[in-house]
Amino acid sequence: MKPYKTVNSRKVSKDEGIGNFGEIMIEMLPEELAFTVFIPSERSFERDLRLRVNDSLLAEKRNDTYAVVSRILGFSAIPRKLSSELVSSSKEVIYDSLSGFTLYISKDVDGMLVVNRIRSERVDVRRGEIVVHIMDGVIMDAEFEQAVQPDDNEED
Repeated sequence: MKPYKTVNSRKVSKDEGIGNFGEIMIEMLPEELAFTVFIPSERSFERDLRLRVNDSLLAEKRNDTYAVVSRILGFSAIPRKLSSELVSSSKEVIYDSLSGFTLYISKDVDGMLVVNRIRSERVDVRRGEIVVHIMDGVIMDAEFEQAVQPDDNEED
């Protein structure tokens, strides 16, 4: 009897809080390499980037949505495994993301990670070689943040 290989199954359970956009981010990474991804919660995608599952994945918007999600992946993924237990509560660690954006990672008093002042909602979700931390916000540089800010004249 062969052991069950989890690497073949990349589907993400909804109960892990990763959400549809998080699943898209994970699927963009190679399965066999170790990564850590600080994925925005589904609520953060909607609040900070105005991406809504029922709207942003429609055929006419899909390419724009994938462009935004892949850009966020570049800001929020590091090419190594970093579980919350590897971050000391007394010291900050610094890593460069895939896009070269600097990530300042620390641990809150309750064991949750804080990355560039964005607190995690859930830590240490495993997807094969990938470690996922669900964040209450979107990690991005100031230039990209300015580009995705809602226009005050825009009606929702």
